Amino acid sequence: MVDKVIQISKEAGQIIREGFGKNFGVEYKTNSANLVTDIDKKSEQTIINFIKKEFPSHTVIAEETGRHQNISDYTWVVDPLDGTTNFTHGLPIFSVSIGVLKGDEIICGVVYDVMNDVVYSAEKGSGSFKNSDKLSVSRNSNLEESVLVTGFPYDISKNPHKAIEKFVSFLKAARAIRRLGSAAIDMCYVASGVFDGFWEVYLNSWDMAAGKLIIEEAGGLVTDFSGKKIDIFSNQILASNGRVHNSMLEILKRSE
Repeated sequence: MVDKVIQISKEAGQIIREGFGKNFGVEYKTNSANLVTDIDKKSEQTIINFIKKEFPSHTVIAEETGRHQNISDYTWVVDPLDGTTNFTHGLPIFSVSIGVLKGDEIICGVVYDVMNDVVYSAEKGSGSFKNSDKLSVSRNSNLEESVLVTGFPYDISKNPHKAIEKFVSFLKAARAIRRLGSAAIDMCYVASGVFDGFWEVYLNSWDMAAGKLIIEEAGGLVTDFSGKKIDIFSNQILASNGRVHNSMLEILKRSE
């Protein structure tokens, strides 16, 4: 199945690449920070059409069109363009993210870094890969030497889960923090050992479904802010190389 997911991720990525820097329509969803473009919609429709053709019984949860219910144990969770704000403003950091669940378990995940033409992929129990190279999380165990990555929810002005205080606490505790604008790519960089940890609140299922599996299959750990296991519908995510996880949990708990 992962080969099929990679195939359609790259087809959608081609649509995005061809639209980058061109004229396209932009609409607001919940507020002026939450954008959707014609390219998001075109990418998503291409992916849905592919699933309907190749796996007609499978359920789909997609960012722009919601749930397409069928009678199946399998569910595709689709973000057709993760990083729409970057895309809209000409910043070439965005991705296609697709996770496939069997029941409640993520069995396959693919994140396509469109402008770098890099495929991150994982199948349950088979490891994670960057193109054909196997991934492994970093071995750093010292938070002071860590480079972390995060994102903010669209309603950051309301400061949910004290997101601003948590960010400030990590600024003081870690070597550096980065903010890329695509949660899926953030998570793949944790799996690759580029970053040691990632945290965020109020991600959607399509933001994390693929990245969660890719990190876990690369040897990392994914929990909520109390250290408990999460599913793709959780409103908190802490992902790390496992070695700095407890230190990050302490920071998050102190910032409550």
